[in-house]
Amino acid sequence: MYKAFILINTAPSKLWKIADALREIAEVKIASPVTGAYDVIVYAEVVDMSALGALINIIHSMDGVERTHSAIEIPPRIE
Repeated sequence: MYKAFILINTAPSKLWKIADALREIAEVKIASPVTGAYDVIVYAEVVDMSALGALINIIHSMDGVERTHSAIEIPPRIE
C-alpha cells in the first residue's frame, strides 16, 4: 500500500467541484479545499505506483485542474 498527498491547483471557482468529484474515487480518502499555495489537498491510498499514476491521470483530466504536485510517503526506516 502506498500513501500519497496530491496538491492541486485549480482554475478560479473550480475547487469545490473538483474536491467533490475526487471524494467519489475509491482511492481518495480525503479531498479538502484549502487556503495557501494549493487549492485542494488529497490524501490517497493506492496498491502500487501504477495505480498512483492512473489516479494522477484521472485528476489531470478533470475540468479545472491546472497543476498537481505529489508527495509519496516514505516507508518506515529500517534500523
